[in-house]
Amino acid sequence: MRYVVFNQKGGVGKSTITCNLAAISAAQGLRTLVIDLDPQGNSTQYLLGGPQEDATVSAAEFFDQTLKFSARPKGAEDYVVGAPWDRLDVMPSHPSLDELHSKLESRYKIYKLRDALAELAGTYDRIYIDTPPALNFYTRSALIAAQGCLIPFDCDDFSRRALYTLLDNVQEIRADHNDELQVAGIVVNQFQPRASLPQKLVQELIDEGLPVLQPYLSSSVKIKESHQQARPMIHLDARHKLTLEMIALHDALAAQAA
Repeated sequence: MRYVVFNQKGGVGKSTITCNLAAISAAQGLRTLVIDLDPQGNSTQYLLGGPQEDATVSAAEFFDQTLKFSARPKGAEDYVVGAPWDRLDVMPSHPSLDELHSKLESRYKIYKLRDALAELAGTYDRIYIDTPPALNFYTRSALIAAQGCLIPFDCDDFSRRALYTLLDNVQEIRADHNDELQVAGIVVNQFQPRASLPQKLVQELIDEGLPVLQPYLSSSVKIKESHQQARPMIHLDARHKLTLEMIALHDALAAQAA
């Protein structure tokens, strides 16, 4: 199963959700890959312990190769590195993704990621793609390559207003480029059950028939510790409430895909 985690609004927890779901997949015995297409590289830092600014193995190198002719092009697996945990690999981000963007767009390399994931289909059971907070070349590439789209929602009114445009964009990609693509669900993040506004906003989404996933992910300072130590929650504190919510969310997605 190939998931893209996407929201055009920043700060909603895309990288946190991507990395924690991936770590759970790997911990449950699934061969798992994270592809970090955000030049900020938050998923890369989370899983590899720091930025990969000097790395020659990255998503930027993969895309750069598509702009050149080579008699012996590297395979997609050559742009992947191992994370510190078994069965978990990463195609790291790199700051030069920003520089490559306009070249890739003008040369219409929009299907290259899909081709790469088809090449890796026999290697990985789960692939998670982290995306920039914008509908740009990298996000469109990811939506074209994925089967399921996960949309983080941080219980904010601005997020709710942006949600409808986002859903329209996903449906347009599905209609024009990728009929396999489905909205796997809206992931409610940083949920505070005792506050009235988050409850109201989420209930309104449910009442509108939108695919809100259960359980909601709690707001917790523990996640900041997880980021700081570059250890996904399942490896930092396996019994923490947020870890158990992440596992339940992961298992709900697995049941949905079965």
